[in-house]
Amino acid sequence: MSVSPIEDSSQLVTGTDPGLSRGLPLTGPGEDEAGLYTFSQQVDSWVVRTSKPVSYEIRIRDDLFGLSRTDLFDAGAAPEGRIRRFVVIDADVDLLHGDRIRAYLDHHDAEYEICVVPANETLKDFDTAARIVREIDAFGIDRRREPVIVIGGGVLMDIVGLVGSLYRRGTPFVRVPTTLIGLVDAGVGAKTGVNFNGHKNRLGTYFPAELTLLDRAFLATLDRRHIGNGLAEILKIALIKDARLFDLLEQYGPVLLEEKFQGLSERGDLVAEEVLRRAIHGMLEELQPNLWEAKLERTVDYGHTFSPTVEMRALPELLHGEAVCVDMALTTVLGWRRGLISAEDRDRVLAVMRGLELPSWDPLLDDPSLLTAALQDTVRHRNGKQRLPLPHGIGGAVFVNDVTEDEITRAVRDLRELGSARSGTHV
Repeated sequence: MSVSPIEDSSQLVTGTDPGLSRGLPLTGPGEDEAGLYTFSQQVDSWVVRTSKPVSYEIRIRDDLFGLSRTDLFDAGAAPEGRIRRFVVIDADVDLLHGDRIRAYLDHHDAEYEICVVPANETLKDFDTAARIVREIDAFGIDRRREPVIVIGGGVLMDIVGLVGSLYRRGTPFVRVPTTLIGLVDAGVGAKTGVNFNGHKNRLGTYFPAELTLLDRAFLATLDRRHIGNGLAEILKIALIKDARLFDLLEQYGPVLLEEKFQGLSERGDLVAEEVLRRAIHGMLEELQPNLWEAKLERTVDYGHTFSPTVEMRALPELLHGEAVCVDMALTTVLGWRRGLISAEDRDRVLAVMRGLELPSWDPLLDDPSLLTAALQDTVRHRNGKQRLPLPHGIGGAVFVNDVTEDEITRAVRDLRELGSARSGTHV
């Protein structure tokens, strides 16, 4: 941003059009023009407009911790001496993979400190973030050349992302997601956050990791429920924008669940790769043009209108993806009641949820005040409008702003009569 020198405080200064006569009123810059502007002959008001390019990479890399791999060290400046890294690892991941990760770091002669953190939604708070900051301080890092590494699920990546955005006003970090929801959702966007005052992600920032490395081998050690948890976010992308992805889940969802995306059969391997790539690419297509959420009508908010409140009230009974799935089931019925989706497609959606062993119902839906409060909180979050995405067929979405309490109550009644996807029985 170039700025003309201020020779006299009574003169008009602009850094974008040196041809302007000083002392004349400025007609006004375009909204996207960078520069420093004043708006009166006696300079007593300034507008600074600048921009910062954002670039981050998501890379699929099988066998990430194979000794010949160096992807983990690609972010950050080339070291003049030993590689130094502060590494935050989920406590469960450390039990399963910690020895191999340490052997990898030792093989590359890295100087490192490993911070082991128990991470779940009940511990996703500022106290956990502060503990990590204290340990970073104790280790000491060059904040530009030594990015923090986080290895774990979506909860831990959100916490460490927040730490990175705050520590010395911005310290790069590298993500290694170890859950399916991390690979396809939490690990590919720019959001960070912790829960606060009973609300999900009430404190947070936009701060993408410099590099995210995806290794589906981690999924082999997850239990079925956590595979299903991630499949819920994949189903979200399918419902709002990718009918082909929905067809794959409809046909092969139980195989993916059983094989944990490890490709134990030839067909399962091909399907696993396509499903992961379509889900990640679809998510990034939605995020890239609107990374900072300047536009509040976001199709990826499908399933995230009622679920934040339901999830926090249900803790620890519902995982994040499970709460999202309950929300998607309810809004699928809302869409059907409005004629946006046929009864046949509604039933296909609920059947896929059942095949993925995901819930379409939770007893909390029987509390109308909870759903009303959830919608009111969402309206505040979305700048005074519902901006509620509803499915339009399978593979499309529309936004509405006029959902009523009575409409929600009727949809809850219909969903209850359709039965629970998880149990396959009426509730």
